[in-house]
Amino acid sequence: MSKHYVGQSADLALLERGRVEVKGRLPWSSNATFLVVVRDKGREASAIYKPGRGERPLWDFERGLWRREVAAFELARHLGWDIVPPTVGRHDGPFGAGSLQLWVEANFEEHYFTLFESPEHAAALKTVAAFDLVINNADRKSGHCLLDDQGHIWAIDNALSFHAEPKLRTVIWDFVGERIDAALLDDLAGLSAGEVPEALRSLLEPEEIEALVKRAASVRRRGTYPTPKSDYPYPWPLV
Repeated sequence: MSKHYVGQSADLALLERGRVEVKGRLPWSSNATFLVVVRDKGREASAIYKPGRGERPLWDFERGLWRREVAAFELARHLGWDIVPPTVGRHDGPFGAGSLQLWVEANFEEHYFTLFESPEHAAALKTVAAFDLVINNADRKSGHCLLDDQGHIWAIDNALSFHAEPKLRTVIWDFVGERIDAALLDDLAGLSAGEVPEALRSLLEPEEIEALVKRAASVRRRGTYPTPKSDYPYPWPLV
């Protein structure tokens, strides 16, 4: 686990038990997504609330996408990859069960396509790319990579992930053929051997857990960023 995650324990506790007040709906989101303030014992923080009842039905993903948002955080935390903001599941939200993710104070002029131009962001973006391979992310848009006010890159909007069938759609194809960092491959050793965090078993279906383990093993075995496997491997819109 990365040192940064140790400092997030207070944020997680706040998200898990704080009182949630809705401030407004984010109009550009395809599903109902709300900016909220979470308060507890004198602390408060802004967060993004995604209730299950506000999800649009999809033909290839079951309802309950918010669980996949939580699963993405739990897996990133398990791997020690400090790329997903603290995210928890709440069954007592203002509009029912959903995910709460800590709001990232970001420069929204920056996204993957702009961040890629700066070499100092390469390692973080390669980590996001490796993460998307493992979680089988079907919707990694450029705008899902945020640069916060401390220069840290976060990967948000991870709901369309963990499908048992191949679904990878991403804008991050700039590292094709390059070796994945050995430290990242080492971090995947346990998962590829079947060591899955208990939290994921309560969030995903058994066949999705099995596919996750197989993908982690495949990434370790191959050791490089792959070429696209479909005719159109990009999400839409791109940003």
